[in-house]
Parts: sequence; structure tokens; C-alpha cells
Amino acid sequence: MSTKPVTYLTHEQYLEIERKAEYPSEYIDGEMFAMSGGSPNHARIALNTAMKLTEQLRGRPCEAFGADLLRLHIAKYNVSTYPDVLVTCGPKQLLDARRDTLTDATVIIEVLSPSTKNYDRSEKFRFYRSLPSFSEYLLLAQDEVSAEHHARQPDNSWLFREFTKPAGEIELKSIGCHLQLQSLYERVEFEAEA
Repeated sequence: MSTKPVTYLTHEQYLEIERKAEYPSEYIDGEMFAMSGGSPNHARIALNTAMKLTEQLRGRPCEAFGADLLRLHIAKYNVSTYPDVLVTCGPKQLLDARRDTLTDATVIIEVLSPSTKNYDRSEKFRFYRSLPSFSEYLLLAQDEVSAEHHARQPDNSWLFREFTKPAGEIELKSIGCHLQLQSLYERVEFEAEA
């Protein structure tokens, strides 16, 4: 058991460090956590998804962003994360004049990693649900063709749907987009089973 004291950082201190850092870190209520490196599959799935959304959103008030462009701050939980893909609609809700941290999103997409999939499905989803306009959450596996879609309902409950057939089409109603599952996995190479 470690007896090393944990130093609490304010969100402002985190941002000061983060804006100078070579590699991104997430912030959870006073602590910074280095983000693990992604795999080629992770990067391909995130890029394919961002491209498909960008194509469909062209000329409309919504815009898709990848994790390397913007951080997302969730004030209620004092958390800052880097979703793999997020979509904002209307004027961007920004934290400050630096314009590098959003405070709201309509759709958030995470590509599941072995080390973070449980966090993405549980606590991170709880953080995201506190965002005012957050309407849909899409989780994409990177070791198989599979998607988990959560959509906020009028009574604030969440409807879950799972997609495992490559020809399956995911409708993101809140932004008027459709994603064919197999197109999100273009050029993704799965490990051969032993």
C-alpha cells in the first residue's frame, strides 16, 4: 500500500499543465490521469466515425470533433475528458476564451479499449449524462464489429440498443445522422483466433 500523498489540483491548475503537456491527461475531481496510447484499430474506428459524421453534418448547425481537437469539461463532477468523437450543435459552449474546452455535447462516441471499457460504460457515462444537451452515447468495440447505443428518452430514461451485424444501421436521431456499422470498421484488422 502506498503512503505517498496525493496532491489535489484545481481545474485551473490542471488546464495550465495540460495546455503545455505533450500528451493528454484526463482530470477527475482534483487528480490527473495520463491517457493510455491507442491501437491502430482504435484510431481507425474513431477516424472513420468522425469522417462519416462530418460528411452528413456538412452545411448543418452540428459539428463533429475528434479527441485530439477538444477537451470536454463536465462541471457537475469537476471532470475533463477527451471523448474519441463528439458532436456539438448550435453555438459551442466553451469554458473560456482559449476555446479548447467544451462544456456540452449532443452526441459522444467512445471506442472501447480493454483498459477503459468498464469506465466508459459506467462512471464516464454517468458524468456525460449530467450535460444539458447530451442525447446519445455510442460505444464501439475495437476487437469485433459491435456497437452499443444509448439514447435519451423524453422522460430522461435511456434506451439501449446493441448492433452486431455489419449491415446494421445506427440512427442518431438527435443529429439526424445514420451510421452503417461496417463503414465504421473499414480497414480495421481483427486478430485471428488461435
